[in-house]
Amino acid sequence: MNTADILELAENNQKKAHAIIDKLDIPNVWQSVGAEARLVGSLKMGLLMKHRDIDFHIYSAPLRLEDSFRAMSQIAAHPAIRKTECINLMHTDEACIEWHATYEDDARDLWQIDLIHILKGSRYDGYFERMAERITAALTPETRKTILRLKYETPDSEKIMGVEYYRAVLQGGVTDFAGLQAYRRSHPADGIVEWMP
Repeated sequence: MNTADILELAENNQKKAHAIIDKLDIPNVWQSVGAEARLVGSLKMGLLMKHRDIDFHIYSAPLRLEDSFRAMSQIAAHPAIRKTECINLMHTDEACIEWHATYEDDARDLWQIDLIHILKGSRYDGYFERMAERITAALTPETRKTILRLKYETPDSEKIMGVEYYRAVLQGGVTDFAGLQAYRRSHPADGIVEWMP
């Protein structure tokens, strides 16, 4: 696939993602329980490619499990939601409740929606928003194309975190998939990767 087609695919998937956010009314649902939802990740940076995922970090203080469940019950009630999962990490440094939902779009494609409900003022409050801002500011048209192409060329069976692409291209100067694999071997990603340009 040529660069123009890859950029068009990315643009179309980003439009679909924003339409899903509107259909699920994600920011307003969380606001209804006193929480603030902020878009983060590849969609926020204009780097969503073929891996269909939408990431929100949601903040409240105090963080009450019952509020989190009330919000997610509204989202889970949408007829296009196929599955939801809850992981309670309140007792860890992450101080959050992780929600993962699977959404089936009109084309029967599945989207992963990660809704991470975080205690305001805790360690990761605002961290990934700052990361997205710094990466967006560091991107050039060329590095953006390179990242999208590398994401496109990644086999569907291979799991690579978004930050691994961004660090490899922006810090490591990687321009091809072989270079990405070599960079990942020399910079293994274990757990949360705390890097920003």
